[in-house]
Amino acid sequence: QVQLVESGGGLVQPGGSLRLSCAASGSIFSIYAMGWYRQAPGKQRELVATITSSGSTKYAESVKGRFTISRDNAKNTVYLQMNSLNAEDTAVYYCNAAIAQSQSSGYAGYWGQGTQVTVSS
Repeated sequence: QVQLVESGGGLVQPGGSLRLSCAASGSIFSIYAMGWYRQAPGKQRELVATITSSGSTKYAESVKGRFTISRDNAKNTVYLQMNSLNAEDTAVYYCNAAIAQSQSSGYAGYWGQGTQVTVSS
């Protein structure tokens, strides 16, 4: 019943910016953490950034200082502000969330459908 809906991907020039959004909906008791992963053609999916419900963040070394992850707990939404984009940032970006559907259940991982980010001149 849980669904993650992403938006904000697209084509951007090198040095430009994009802001990705991901909203979780459905049977949700609580969300421990949400994050963003990306996968470029021929490469493994890698972590980009994560944020817990309390605001603790973690970033891949390659995006530190350029990307900022944030969340709105009331809206069950996570954002990824991407600045100073370069060609190496080109990938499909996936939203991920650790969600419990009841007080007695544990957290399970859910994925969005992915949104394409292309950095090109």
